[in-house]
Amino acid sequence: MTIRTMKTMTSRKSLWVLLFIVIFWVSFTVFRNPSKVRIQFKLPVYFSHWNLATTSSCPTVPLNLPVSPKETELRVREVLEKLDKRIPPRPFTHLNTTTSATHSTATILNPRDTHCMGEKLDVLVEARDHLGRRKEYGGDFLRARISSSALKAGASGKVTDFNNGTYLVSFTLFWEGPVTLSILLIHPSEGVSALWRARKQGYDRIIFTGWYVNGTSQVHSECALILNSSVELCQYLDDRDQEAFYCLKPPNAHCVALSHMKSKNKEVSYLRQQERSLFERSNIGVEIMGKSNVISVSKCNKEAVPAKGRCKLGTTSAIPSGHVWKNTWSPASCSLAPIKMKECLRGKFIHLMGDSTIRQWMEYFKSSIKTLKSVDLHETGKLQHQLAVDLDENINIQWTKHGYPLVGSLVYSVKEMEYIARILDRTGGEKNTVIVISLGQHFRPFPIDLFIRRALNVHKALQRLLLRSPDTMVVLKTENIREMSSDVERFSDFHGYTQYLALKDIFQDLNVGVIDAWDMTIAYGTNDVHPPQHVVGSQINIFLNYIC
Repeated sequence: MTIRTMKTMTSRKSLWVLLFIVIFWVSFTVFRNPSKVRIQFKLPVYFSHWNLATTSSCPTVPLNLPVSPKETELRVREVLEKLDKRIPPRPFTHLNTTTSATHSTATILNPRDTHCMGEKLDVLVEARDHLGRRKEYGGDFLRARISSSALKAGASGKVTDFNNGTYLVSFTLFWEGPVTLSILLIHPSEGVSALWRARKQGYDRIIFTGWYVNGTSQVHSECALILNSSVELCQYLDDRDQEAFYCLKPPNAHCVALSHMKSKNKEVSYLRQQERSLFERSNIGVEIMGKSNVISVSKCNKEAVPAKGRCKLGTTSAIPSGHVWKNTWSPASCSLAPIKMKECLRGKFIHLMGDSTIRQWMEYFKSSIKTLKSVDLHETGKLQHQLAVDLDENINIQWTKHGYPLVGSLVYSVKEMEYIARILDRTGGEKNTVIVISLGQHFRPFPIDLFIRRALNVHKALQRLLLRSPDTMVVLKTENIREMSSDVERFSDFHGYTQYLALKDIFQDLNVGVIDAWDMTIAYGTNDVHPPQHVVGSQINIFLNYIC
C-alpha cells in the first residue's frame, strides 16, 4: 500500500468522523430546543408558538409565566389605574341610600317652546337617593339618548360627571320634529362600585369543558384561564404574549389531543348579598326624565351647514359620533358616500377576526353579494372558521374566532384556534388586505386585566404588521350594547363600557379606522348583542367608505 493511498484513507476517515459530529450536534440541538429551530427555518408547524407542558401544580396568579415583559405589565397597570380613578369605591349600607331614578331630577337648561336643529340641548341631572336626599358623589352609570320613533331616528347623548351628584347631559339636535329625551339610570354608583370590585376577584364565573381525543373515544376535562388544583395540568402557554389556558390532564390522553371546547356559567357570585338587590331587573335601566321628555325641533332658517369631508381611516369622532335617520347611520364628523359593495371589495382580501358580532358581517356579505360562495373548510359548530370567495371578482372574505376565552354552550373546535396577535404576525399584508377586529363580549365575565393584556398584544402585532406592510388597512369595531336582562355580574354593559374606554386608550396612536358600534347601538336603541341587519349594514357602510 502506497503512502498516497494511506493518506487518502485517513482523510476519508476524518471526513466521516466530522460528519458524525455534525449530525450528532444537529440532532442534539433539535431535540433540546425544537421551537427555536422551527423559527430559524420558518417551518410551518402548528403549535410552534405554544409551550405545551404538564405540571402537577398551578400558579397562584393567573399568568405566572417564565417571561414577564415588563413594558406590557406596566402598560396594563397604567390602563387599569386610569379606570380605577373613574370608578372609586362607593359606600353601600342600604338600598335607600343608593341613587334612585324616581327621586332624581332632570332639568332642561334654557328651555324653549321650539329648539333649533343643529343646536346643543343641555340637561342637568341631580341624583337623589330613595329617601329624596341629594347625592354628594358621582359614579352613576347613565345612558342618554334622543329619538323619534316615527322617523326611525336616534342619537346618544354625552354625559359629564361632576363627581358631586350632578351630571350634565348634552344632546345634539340632528333632526327636526318631535324629539323624545331619555336618560336611563343603568346602575347606581354603589352598584357600579360593587360590579367593579367583584369583577377583579375571580376567573371562575365560567366553567370550560375540554374534549380530548383518546384513540376512538373522547375524554372530557375541566379547563379554565386559571385552575387551582394539585393534580397534573395541561398548560397551553404563549410565553411571548403572556397568554395562558389550563386543563386538568385527563388520564390516558395527551395534552396535544385537545380538540373541542364548550362552557357554562358557574353558580358563583362575588357580590355581597345586600348588593344583589341593586341588579334586579326592575332596578336596571330606569328612566330619570319623567313625563316632560318631548321637545319640538325646527330648522329655524339658519345658514347651511358646511359640507363635511369624506369618512376615511384615521377619522376621529366625539360623542355623539353621529345619528340614525330612517334607520340609516349618518356620522357627525364626516360624510358617507354611496358605495357599491361588490365593486369596492373587488380584488380584496378581507379578514374578519373576533367574536360573533363580527361574524354577523360575514353573514351580511354573503347575503348581499350573491356570487360569494362559501368554501367548506371541514370544521363543525357555529364557531367554525368561515371562508367565502368570488373567483371572478377575486374577492376573499374570511372570519376567524379569537382565542380563549370563548363563552358559550355550543361545542366548538380548538384544533386550529390561535390568538389574534399570532394570526396578524403571519399575515403578509398589502394595499388590498383589510383586517377587521372586534373584541369584548367574551371577556366581560373575567377580570379586565385579561382584556387589557389581549388588546395590548393585538396593538403590538398591528404595529409590527403596519411597519412591514404600511399599506394594509386595519379597522376596529367596538362592542355592541346588549340586553339589559343579561346576567349582570357576568355581562353587564358596564363591563363593556370599561372595555370600550380601555380599547380607545390603547389604540389611539394607531392610524386605523374605528367603527364606534357602542355609540351606534345606543343611538339605534337595540339592546341586543346581535343587532338587526339594518344596524349591521350601517356598520359595514362605514367600513366600505374607509377602504374604498
